[in-house]
Amino acid sequence: MNVIELVNLEKVYHEDMPEIAVHAVNKLNLAISHGEAVGIVGPSGCGKSTLMQLIGCLDRPTRGSYLLENHDVARFGDNELARVRNKSIGFVFQTFNLLARYTALENVMLPLKYSNDPDPKGKSLAALEKVGLANRAHHLPNELSGGQKQRVAIARALVNTPAILLADEPTGALDSRTGAEILDLLLELNSHGSTLIIVTHDLGVARRMKRVVKLRDGRVEADGTPEAVLGAVEAH
Repeated sequence: MNVIELVNLEKVYHEDMPEIAVHAVNKLNLAISHGEAVGIVGPSGCGKSTLMQLIGCLDRPTRGSYLLENHDVARFGDNELARVRNKSIGFVFQTFNLLARYTALENVMLPLKYSNDPDPKGKSLAALEKVGLANRAHHLPNELSGGQKQRVAIARALVNTPAILLADEPTGALDSRTGAEILDLLLELNSHGSTLIIVTHDLGVARRMKRVVKLRDGRVEADGTPEAVLGAVEAH
């Protein structure tokens, strides 16, 4: 069953000015099934960031449909989109995006507070335990290493048990060893049923996905196994 289905999706900037219109995403079609681990790659300007924003419901498409768990979120209003972002999508960013004055536990609790969850502390502690960081629950971000900060960010992304983990260059701010550990953690979560989508320029990261989608000029240029798609990338 597909968790995501994009049909003729378009995002056009300056559409009312044809001479400078930019088709960041151009009639793109893509389906992602529950439990897949997908890497999205491509050259600078290919539409990766725009596609991530559309999948994450951080922006709206100009045209086309976006079915998320069989709901056409392209037609949702602002309040509905906010609920989708809170409940269905867990975000992991390169720069962690932790609040400096909040402890690790308080950072993880934030999505639950917005959804009025009855047990935010218990669920947040369980999420920190899942990423191996329960013993740092009461530490502030400046008391944590880069890898620990990213683990807190992953716990925050997981705490609402979202349908999708959407990661934007999740290892980009980390050294290679720590980055490998974070990728191991994300893939372990994927092995337990989380749908994982990683947007990355790092072919080493993409090679560890089960499936790779390569974009060019806002469209899907290649879609398949890492060996098939990344072999083609490296040949050019």
